[in-house]
Amino acid sequence: MADDVVIEHPNRKKASSKATRFMVLVLLLASAFVIALITVTAWDQLLGARAVQVIFIVLYLVLAWQVVRWSRGVLPVAAALGIVMFIFALVSIPGWFERDKAGFTEPALPADVIGMLTAILLPLQALLIVFAMRGFRQAWNVEVEHPAGERRSEGRGPGPAPAAA
Repeated sequence: MADDVVIEHPNRKKASSKATRFMVLVLLLASAFVIALITVTAWDQLLGARAVQVIFIVLYLVLAWQVVRWSRGVLPVAAALGIVMFIFALVSIPGWFERDKAGFTEPALPADVIGMLTAILLPLQALLIVFAMRGFRQAWNVEVEHPAGERRSEGRGPGPAPAAA
């Protein structure tokens, strides 16, 4: 009798939930893009950080896919990774701007441009943290079951019972 039950996710229908989901998706994709741009243009200078950055790119893309699927469970993970990336970016920004001395190899993009891209990660990660936690509070996972033939009014629970004849 599983066909006689319809499962709805009422919190996913709200405009605020859709907007939050869109923002988390955009922030994850933008972060992955900026990290990929930094990684590709400074590959030879990154040395030990290459694997970490590639892992972050892959994780952000997987998380973005999960957000598209309305997975609420990945939101705290996205926020935690945002905190870690925020710290990594904050620590590495000064190093990129100090590469104008003799003895440093120049990356594909000028080091100050890579420093600026790294600085752009700070607000991206801060916004990712905020929107991921906002989405987590919206309870996208709440399910409401009702019989398949029952009419439902928008967001108010079951509709009126059919009149007895």
